[in-house]
Amino acid sequence: MDSTRRAPAAKNGITTAAATNTTITTRKPSTRVKAVVDYDEKRHIPELTEEIPRDGLTELEERVNDLNESWETESLFEDALEDLAEDKFFTDDPEACTPDEAIKFRQLLRNVGPEIFCKRTVDAGVITAKKLLTAFGIRPPGFLEGAEDDAYFSLLSLALSRELSKRAKLGKYNSIQDAVELLKNSKNIIVLTGAGISTSLGIPDFRSKGTGLYSKLEHLGLNDPQEVFDISVFKHDPTIFYTVARDILPNTERFSPTHAFIALLQEKGKLLTNYSQNIDNLEAKAGIRPEKLVQCHGSFATASCVKCGFKVDGDSLFPEIKAGKIPRCRKCAQGSRTTNNSRKRKLNRDGTEKKARRRPGDYDSNSDSEFDLPTSSCGVMKPDITFFGEPLPDEFSKRLTEHDRDLVDLVIVIGTSLKVAPVSEVVPFLPPNIPQIYISRTPVSHVNFDIDLLGDCDIVVSELCRRAGWDLKHEMIPEGQVIDTDVVDGYSSRHVFTQVKPEPNATS
Repeated sequence: MDSTRRAPAAKNGITTAAATNTTITTRKPSTRVKAVVDYDEKRHIPELTEEIPRDGLTELEERVNDLNESWETESLFEDALEDLAEDKFFTDDPEACTPDEAIKFRQLLRNVGPEIFCKRTVDAGVITAKKLLTAFGIRPPGFLEGAEDDAYFSLLSLALSRELSKRAKLGKYNSIQDAVELLKNSKNIIVLTGAGISTSLGIPDFRSKGTGLYSKLEHLGLNDPQEVFDISVFKHDPTIFYTVARDILPNTERFSPTHAFIALLQEKGKLLTNYSQNIDNLEAKAGIRPEKLVQCHGSFATASCVKCGFKVDGDSLFPEIKAGKIPRCRKCAQGSRTTNNSRKRKLNRDGTEKKARRRPGDYDSNSDSEFDLPTSSCGVMKPDITFFGEPLPDEFSKRLTEHDRDLVDLVIVIGTSLKVAPVSEVVPFLPPNIPQIYISRTPVSHVNFDIDLLGDCDIVVSELCRRAGWDLKHEMIPEGQVIDTDVVDGYSSRHVFTQVKPEPNATS
């Protein structure tokens, strides 16, 4: 597994044209997939069951089987697909598939494969390509409005490829109680966490619209706000990173109820590994043992000089970072001080070096500026977080491939949209028969989890523990907490959690 941190996979779940061609032309219905109920209900579609014999392939079938013949057009649609994918049923659009129809079409695709699926649907005149897109959570783009139906074929072929690239949902896990039983019965749980487990502490996440860190960086004039964490950008101009670093410093010793939940799994002997994408080091503060924790993107716990590699405790740099300064390496500075004899000096009449007169507010004797050296002679201190373009820790790939993959019996993904590779590849890398639970405010479209538990992470884990009979102790869990749960229309496996007592605005 490539363990270099890469920018978010904007096309996650979508293969390249060549890869799509290989995947679809060799894909055959398997007994494993047929035995799986991928969606909420498995129902018969009477009007689609009759085989439609054909001597040749239609244009849509050819596109599905050979996308690389029109790679330029497909590439444009790949770029647009992520924005068009809304992962929901379009109940607000009378021209879209109903939830029941969408479930049937998705099931049919997995049961018969893309070629027969095309024959039984668009080719048979049962449904238009435009409308069929909505069955896969793709809203027809405005720029194709008024076009002939075959103009939607390229986008539909990608939507089919995207759907088939997903892991098949395990049909026997749907309810909240199913999730509770999985928690109680599993012994080797992988927990993959993201920024969403720290937002209740006032630490911003990165991608939430309006409130996430990236949405607040337009003033920097970057082509992409993620360049703040690009290693080549940092080496060229570290001021860009340090402009925003003060806003993401872990300036709290507190950890959230979700952190406490992971620690509780560890206490009960159920935690196999916590793979964390967070850089705030709060998992460690919550008591997750080093042998159970993989900080995939590093953390602010330590910092190293980019020039000489000298390592220090990260919090020793916090005062400079908060003051808007670029921290420099004191070891480099000390070495330069003892070897540099060419700087201009003021001398007394007797030839001795004149001591600079100190004034109130001057730096003390430990200040780097006393060295009277150009800042370029000292290396910049970089927090030991993994920037885009840097390799992830060796233990990430080694532990996942050589240890966890063969032992895991439950996967829980909490507070992350799984947009950054290679961590986003952890879930599809694990055996598909292992149950998977997703906990976050909003669902994701590029992974088929078995159970989606939507809401504030702290609220969800609190309710799960209550139902499991576990005592999750944390100061942020209010006394007398009451949580309502609702099933999302069209999804028996998707549930929304809402705290109703005390009212959220009444809690700190």
